Amino acid sequence: MDKNDIVINVDNLTKDYGDKKGIFDENFQIKRGQMVGFVGTNGSGKTTTIRSILGFIHPTSGHAYVNGLESWRHSSEIVKNIGYVPGEIAFPDLGTGTAFLKSQASFLHLKNFDYANSLIEQLQLDPSANLKRMSKGMKQKTALVAALMANPEIIIMDEPTTGLDPLMRETFISIIEKEHQKGKTILMSSHMFEEVEDTCDSVMLISNGHLIDFVDMEVIHHPKVKEYKIEFFKHDDYVAFQNEGFNIVRLQDQYNQATVKIPKDGVETLFKSLKNKKLKYISENRYTLEKHFLEKLREQNKIEEDK
Repeated sequence: MDKNDIVINVDNLTKDYGDKKGIFDENFQIKRGQMVGFVGTNGSGKTTTIRSILGFIHPTSGHAYVNGLESWRHSSEIVKNIGYVPGEIAFPDLGTGTAFLKSQASFLHLKNFDYANSLIEQLQLDPSANLKRMSKGMKQKTALVAALMANPEIIIMDEPTTGLDPLMRETFISIIEKEHQKGKTILMSSHMFEEVEDTCDSVMLISNGHLIDFVDMEVIHHPKVKEYKIEFFKHDDYVAFQNEGFNIVRLQDQYNQATVKIPKDGVETLFKSLKNKKLKYISENRYTLEKHFLEKLREQNKIEEDK
């Protein structure tokens, strides 16, 4: 990878709050135009990582860089070029959403409000509302407009759909997908696996402050091994199938049901085997990001237990 293509570079980054809380020895790179999801349970370290990238937190050790600038030393310069949606939104003491957006526009030297107005319309936001009386969803929409209206090259969002209803979440995802198509570099944290699975190129998985994987979504969408659940009408067929050498991971005798794992290039062999058997049904158990995360978590826990 050409170093000029690296937009975000995290190098042995640690922020140790004590009592095993914080983030520890994180290493990853996000290249230009990439959309990366960041998944983990609450308290796993997503927000600390993001705030360290933005230079809001002084690391215990290691460094974060944005476009080659060290985050802590150059935070004020870095944030001018990043559209940021914080996990906890705290607006300044201004009367309305409109006043806040105008304040942000002034800070960003933004003269043209066309895109801001388009976002306001798409998100069905009433910016004239009182900031302090806004609902969680309204605050979230206002923060989204503020983050995107200046057309930043880098977008960093911490749980950006919190507070949005399902339909508005779809609208937001559509907006972000269009930003991605423009070539923006995007980092989006979420506790919702489906949200990042459907939109991101790659996803980072974090647990207890440790990055446990950085997975290309092609691995999730096109796994090398497929899993099928098969239910037979006849018990004899069910028993015969068990003796045909397939990797059976689960049997449910009361239903004549077998679950098998098959390499992609072995699927044809499986269907040939089933050709002369009477099936009640066969379905593929789709591999998902959540399944991948749980597998990696189990691997990590086993490593910890074996130490």
